[in-house]
Amino acid sequence: MKYFALATLWVIWCAIHSGMISVTATEYLKHRFGARFRFYRFVFNLVAIVTLIPVVVYGESIRGQVVFRWEGLMVILQMLVLAIAVLLFVAGARHYDMLQFLGLRQIRTGASPSVLTETGKLDMNGILGITRHPWYLGAILFMWVAYRSLDVSTLVTNIVLTIYLIVGTILEERKLLMEYGEEYWRYQNRVSMLVPFKYLKGMILRSMN
Repeated sequence: MKYFALATLWVIWCAIHSGMISVTATEYLKHRFGARFRFYRFVFNLVAIVTLIPVVVYGESIRGQVVFRWEGLMVILQMLVLAIAVLLFVAGARHYDMLQFLGLRQIRTGASPSVLTETGKLDMNGILGITRHPWYLGAILFMWVAYRSLDVSTLVTNIVLTIYLIVGTILEERKLLMEYGEEYWRYQNRVSMLVPFKYLKGMILRSMN
């Protein structure tokens, strides 16, 4: 029952998080608050953190039986995946603007683009030419290899958040397609959403020629 409660808390947190950045919510708030909407990203981040704390605390309080442990040669795989996750975060940070991510640039400029680049324009270079969402992919990988062992609480958390990140990425894709139109559609056709299948396929084809 306690793990069902944990899953429910995570689903509620995900619903709040997703609902606050939905097109319906953001468009309504843009019209409702006008110029004051520039504070929304910052408020959104604060709400996400504040509501996250009790869920994490509860999850930590009910850690159960270990269901999987990285041992032996599997530790090498764990470290490899962890290194890939860190590289995805670092490479993504070279293209994303942290002030935009935190909501501080929006306060200063008044603009609220869907992408996190400093200019608000699409960036399709570097890691963004390999995967369209390196931070989301990095987060999914990191969750599963961050701990030496997975207990029931961590397993429940990872399953819910992995599903949420995938669904959230799909929803964000729709928003980006609405905002950037054909330019983003061409980007979708060229670069994979998360796992870089298209990039790897291109590498294989080039090596065969």
